[in-house]
Amino acid sequence: MALYEQAFRHNSYVNQNFPDETGVLSNERLEYLGDAVLDCVVAEVLFLTYPNKGEGFLTETRAKIVSRAMLGELAMKMGLDELIQYGKGLGNNKQVMRSLSGNALEALLGAIYMDKGYKFTRKYIMKRVLKNYVDIQELVQVEVNFKSRLIEWSQKKRREAAFELVEEKQKGRSKMYVMSAKIDGVEFGRGEDFSKKKAEQEAARQACLRLEIIAS
Repeated sequence: MALYEQAFRHNSYVNQNFPDETGVLSNERLEYLGDAVLDCVVAEVLFLTYPNKGEGFLTETRAKIVSRAMLGELAMKMGLDELIQYGKGLGNNKQVMRSLSGNALEALLGAIYMDKGYKFTRKYIMKRVLKNYVDIQELVQVEVNFKSRLIEWSQKKRREAAFELVEEKQKGRSKMYVMSAKIDGVEFGRGEDFSKKKAEQEAARQACLRLEIIAS
């Protein structure tokens, strides 16, 4: 039971309630483990479901399923948000709670893996999570948000992602926007479009390719 209790114990709760104790662990280590197990299972499911699709498609689809936003949504549907122990004030922000819930889902998978092993965890993910809450066919049709992907990657790697307007060009009666995607102040992608948002997406796409976040 200690593993499962740890899976729902956020770091903020530990810091507030056990500041001087070293034996009370947050769910961060289990989250790390669960993230790896989930990636593996989802990769296998997609590999078997789409035997004729290439690496790029499989990578993109897996990224949609294991994204921060998707995991948070899944965890909320599963009711995991009601089990999390967190620091005072965090529960007032729905976006923060969704993030905590997604992390708790990964930590739960890590706990199941440590308790029951890979075979049991694989079955749990396939039967209880993917089958009940994820429509893979629908996700395939969803356009990838490259900006979100780049930001999520930068947060995981503890690096700073930024988007800057480089130039505004006048083309006829319309303006063309040139946007730059930077990581730690270094440009990794540049996009042009009549829409700032679309220019950002193109810049982010190029950056994701250069950083090998997505496959070409």
